[in-house]
Amino acid sequence: MGYIGVRLRPATGDATPATVHCAPTTPDPAAAVASPEDRLGQALSELRQTAEAELMELLSRASPAFFETIVLDLLHRMGYGASRADLLRVGGAGDGGIDGIISLDRLGLEKVYVQAKRWQGSVGRPELQAFYGALAGQKARKGVFITTSAYTPQALEFARSVEGMVLIDGARLASLMVDHDVGVTARSVRIPKIDSDYFDEEGA
Repeated sequence: MGYIGVRLRPATGDATPATVHCAPTTPDPAAAVASPEDRLGQALSELRQTAEAELMELLSRASPAFFETIVLDLLHRMGYGASRADLLRVGGAGDGGIDGIISLDRLGLEKVYVQAKRWQGSVGRPELQAFYGALAGQKARKGVFITTSAYTPQALEFARSVEGMVLIDGARLASLMVDHDVGVTARSVRIPKIDSDYFDEEGA
């Protein structure tokens, strides 16, 4: 496509008309006007990302004991344990590699053991092997390892090679906390929408 010539009005009657060449512009799809629903969806997504980032920052600064409590609160909100009393924090000196115990039934016949690590670096295979050994020492079949950081590829491979071990990294932990309202509050937003049935005179 060629250039578009635009003739400008001269400043005086004796001046020579000037010509300005403007390159053609192509519409930018990203600049198209989005619908209110699209803008709302984008805003909600940004608010969630901000909340998750703030949660990860707060979790990284929490004490080990408080972090273990947060983890158990989350697991209870997710449906583990008949009551909050069924989730016991046992972390501390001499915990044997177990930070929490969840009783899945009233009699405590089936339990899930929890390891909660507030780490900066990635969790490696040795840490998961130690946790797996702790589970074997308890004759446990189910374990959940939760960290504020991430897992190395070797750690992920080890978890896939054994049965009954679930891994939750910091990003997923923050996402689950938002989903289950742990450490966050949700606000309701009234979105008006036309009730087409109300204006259906023939069906009235």
